[in-house]
Parts: sequence; structure tokens; C-alpha cells
Amino acid sequence: MRAASLFLVATTIFLPAAVGAQDVQPGGPAVPTTPAASSAPDLPSGFVIGPDDVLSIVFWREKDMSTQVTVRPDGKITLPLLDEMQAAGLTPSSLRAHLIAESKRFFENPNVTVLVQQINSLKVFITGQVVKPGPYPLTAPVTVLQLISMAGGLKDFADSKNIAIVRTENGRASTFSFNYKDIVRHPARNIELKSGDTVVVP
Repeated sequence: MRAASLFLVATTIFLPAAVGAQDVQPGGPAVPTTPAASSAPDLPSGFVIGPDDVLSIVFWREKDMSTQVTVRPDGKITLPLLDEMQAAGLTPSSLRAHLIAESKRFFENPNVTVLVQQINSLKVFITGQVVKPGPYPLTAPVTVLQLISMAGGLKDFADSKNIAIVRTENGRASTFSFNYKDIVRHPARNIELKSGDTVVVP
């Protein structure tokens, strides 16, 4: 019995607790995970690609085609073989479908993945009497109070009763009044910002 026990111990195989950047699938070899997939941000509902967004374009089995690109101010990206393509104004799935259609000129049954690595196109702006005026990324819902806090708060001589939110929709500009002290007392009246809004603190 003792000899049998020693034999079992000697033939036991110990696997490391972590396999690294790989997933082990039953009945198959270790499959590397995509680092880009784990670091990609959650996309807001209805997100469309815009200038300055960083995209990872992955062509399965076509390494030379895979690349990371930043959307240019004109809304286009440049890819090997495919040259310039419009990206701004499209959803990631729409861009993927377009890439598949275009790459069929060069490959049979192309398999393409589009990942948004960084969202830089969604911004709100705050200017005037705050500690840190400027653009701020809008990757999650943000209210006026939150943006003021992100900007370091109001300066001592800010006119907190006459803050304005300037919003442009369908080519038309609208202005909303915002009384800081009143909203602090009644948070339900706070205003959620949209991409492109500018908060002006006189």
C-alpha cells in the first residue's frame, strides 16, 4: 500500500494557479485572450465613433491588417490595403460590417473585430470662474454639479446664481439657466449634460 501511495504522489501533475494571459479550453490548446478586449471601456448607449477615438481593428489570421488607429479630425482612418475609410458617425458594428465588405476584395470570408480602446470624442466643456476650466471626457452620465466638482469647484467671486449651459442640437443653440445654490438645495433639478455642452460660470 505504501508503494502504491508513493507512486500516486509521484505521478500527480500540479498546474499553476494562473495560466497568464490565456484561457484553457477543455479538449483544446490554450487560447490567448485579447488584451485590448479586457481594457476596452464600456460604451454609452447609442455610441457612435467620433474624432480622436482610438480603435483597435483586428483581422483574424491577417496580422498585417490588424492595427490600432486614432480617428482623424476629418472622421477617417487609414488601414493597410483598404486606405482611407470613414469611421466617424458609425457605430462599431456598422464600421465592422463596412470593413468586412471592403476587405472581401482581398480576402475570402474576412473576420474583423472593431474595439473602441479610448473614447475621446465625447466631451463637455466648462469655462469661466472655476478652478480648472477646459474640456472633460464624457464616458459616463455627468450632471452640472458633478462637472463643477470635477473642475475643482467655483472660484470665490463666481456668480453662482447665473450659470448657463449652452447646448447645440440640430444646428440650433439653446441656453439653460442654472442656479448653483438652488440646485444644491434641490438636487432633483440638476441637469444631466450631453456631449458638446458648455457650462459657462460668470
